[in-house]
Amino acid sequence: MAIIKAPASRCDLLLLQKPFNSHSIRNGSSSLSLATINTTKPLSLNINNNTRKLLTACCSLLDDGISGSAVQALEIDPVLAVKKKAMEISPGLKGTSIYLVGITSTLKTSLGKLLADSLQYYFFDSDNLVAEAAGGEAAAKQFLDTDKAGFRASETEVLRQLSSMGRLVVSAGDGAVQSSTNLSFLRHGISIWVDVPLDIVAKEIVENGAQLFGTEISPSASHSEVLSQLTKIYEEFQGGYATADATISLQKVAGLLGYDDIEAVSTENMGLEVLTEIEKLIRVKKMMEEAARPF
Repeated sequence: MAIIKAPASRCDLLLLQKPFNSHSIRNGSSSLSLATINTTKPLSLNINNNTRKLLTACCSLLDDGISGSAVQALEIDPVLAVKKKAMEISPGLKGTSIYLVGITSTLKTSLGKLLADSLQYYFFDSDNLVAEAAGGEAAAKQFLDTDKAGFRASETEVLRQLSSMGRLVVSAGDGAVQSSTNLSFLRHGISIWVDVPLDIVAKEIVENGAQLFGTEISPSASHSEVLSQLTKIYEEFQGGYATADATISLQKVAGLLGYDDIEAVSTENMGLEVLTEIEKLIRVKKMMEEAARPF
């Protein structure tokens, strides 16, 4: 089994370019063996007859004249509406990977998994890959404390290898926007800034004891202290987030839905808006390509 070493790094990244090696990486609650993955072929869905009938009925209803914002389609069925939109844009997407940037949150992770499932893609969290390559979160933290340059090089190596693959949805850590080199790897796919209010992220950290990878934010700190630290991180990386191809704001989606409480916005609401934005990007790219063709 080959091992690719990150430059100027003390840890080995057990993640190969096409074809994948046999190293297993935890993907959600299951263990995903990369030896069995072929990203050049579409995945098959195990859909039973009842599910297929429901999907057909849902698609028929959507095709019968529901208009307006994309989020309105969710009135029929949240998950099936997202899957229908994914089916519509998949041919134009042609296996292009999707990178989600922005401060890590529960919504960002859930959104990535939903998109991967709907598009028949694979989901990876770049921070998790860096941590696994270092030997776990504790080892990764020690690595960051003792050799920051080497740690950043490992983040870059993870992005480099992910960018050589297709059919991925990647929840990218803040390291993805810390250098022009990392940002260039994101250009191999479509990047989306998932803009979640810092107050909500701070609430998650305090109430759930979550720890943001690669930061010194303590879950035991008060809400105001965590919010202050998040604000500093946001200000540092905002410029990198803004280079994304599109921005999906939780607050904006809440406004489209008419929600006073932005926490009422579901992952499916956000997922449908992401796919709608990707559809627009595909359309613009196609128009530019056609305009460049000689008469």
